[in-house]
Amino acid sequence: MNTVLSARPAQTLYVTIRRDELRQLKDEHAQLLQQVEQLRQQLALVQSPLSVSHNTPRIA
Repeated sequence: MNTVLSARPAQTLYVTIRRDELRQLKDEHAQLLQQVEQLRQQLALVQSPLSVSHNTPRIA
């Protein structure tokens, strides 16, 4: 015998964040985006067909 579950309405979660916390999160977000771009550039260089060296690249 199957149990019938009634659908519940969606709930909204409200969160309070201080301005300094929001600024910190925005700064961290910007820094992470910059790191992602740097890693993409390094990866593009390593995968480039013009790359002569087949050594393992060092990522600083």
